[in-house]
Amino acid sequence: LVECCLGDEHVHAVYKPRRGERPLWDFPDGLFKREVAAYELSEALGWELIPLTVLREDGPLDEGSLQWFVDADFEQHYFTLRESGDGRYDDALQRMCVFDIIANNTDRKSGHVLVDGDHHIWGIDNGLAFHQEFKLRTVIWEWGGEPIPSEIVEDVDDLVRTGIPDALARLLDPFERDALLTRARAVIAE
Repeated sequence: LVECCLGDEHVHAVYKPRRGERPLWDFPDGLFKREVAAYELSEALGWELIPLTVLREDGPLDEGSLQWFVDADFEQHYFTLRESGDGRYDDALQRMCVFDIIANNTDRKSGHVLVDGDHHIWGIDNGLAFHQEFKLRTVIWEWGGEPIPSEIVEDVDDLVRTGIPDALARLLDPFERDALLTRARAVIAE
């Protein structure tokens, strides 16, 4: 957690430097770029699910990602939000579910779904995503087998029709970009 300036405002952010990453056998180094890619995908879809995340080339431990720190109620997580039973978070959680499919999130844990003081849902810790091989691992399964709401499908269709934005494409290799579009097309087809 670091303090940084956003204009004239001092905010807290989570800094994930390349130097702090542990090598993984099934992901290339540079997981911090995938954190930024998750933000860019969320923005491209118009869903605002991922906190503002930027590349930082000159951080204290060299390059990495910097993500706005969500001041959340950390007693709440995916399961408590679903168990509340009032359904007020269902739209955002359904988007998170589809986001995880398209991004191929391999690490969506309950505690990676936060709600802030304004009742906005955020997905954090997205570094293990965008692999070219399908590896989806998520706690969000409640909508399995149900139709995807049309407004979500329309957003995904817009992404496929307009293509991957440059800001996102720069962060992924060609195979990962192709796999992302393949997953998005599958969501539309289903």
